[in-house]
Amino acid sequence: MFRWIIVFYSISFCVNTVADINLTSLDKNGIKLWESKAFSKKSLYTLELNRDRLALKAVSNASASGLVLKKKIDLSETPYMSWSWLIEKTLFPLVERSKEGDDFVTRIYVVIDGGFMFWKTLSLNYVWSSNQEKDLVWDNPFAGSNVKMMSIRGKGSQTGQWYDERRNVYEDLIQVFGDKGSEEENREAYGQIDVVAIMTDTDNSGKQAESYYGDIIFSTE
Repeated sequence: MFRWIIVFYSISFCVNTVADINLTSLDKNGIKLWESKAFSKKSLYTLELNRDRLALKAVSNASASGLVLKKKIDLSETPYMSWSWLIEKTLFPLVERSKEGDDFVTRIYVVIDGGFMFWKTLSLNYVWSSNQEKDLVWDNPFAGSNVKMMSIRGKGSQTGQWYDERRNVYEDLIQVFGDKGSEEENREAYGQIDVVAIMTDTDNSGKQAESYYGDIIFSTE
């Protein structure tokens, strides 16, 4: 009897385990499933090896275009987003909180789509700041408080070096857009994202940028 109890719980554990979600799968060219979205001239995205890592290379020359994946991610199951990135040089000097300086050598952002209630659309941008400290949050100068910028890397970070990142997106959304007062209300407001995007852009500053992105993966922990 004890043996069957062990088997039962083993099967239950396997059934309830949530697999990691690799959104890019660079080794299988999964990035081809992402759509190109241009706001200005097109930035160039290609697969290349960088320091023995397969990466998505992004080159921007006074351009602003990104790659977008429309995919619902249940943050109650997979709240953690992991990725890696590297930049070859910063965009210094820029006033990133101004419209003229709203350019980033790397950014990954998540979107909660409000649909017809467009005022409920929210976006959190994880960015590599060229001239600010890391761990800062501010409103996007074009979109206001519905789009938040968060500097995961800042002016003290090294160029030419890979950094591995990991964020609890659900907790970050609560932090930057506000606690709704209860777990139920927070899950209703922030429990699912609808879009993930990558963008290297230099259209406002007219500068050049070269950066590299590794796989973007959502996981339970």
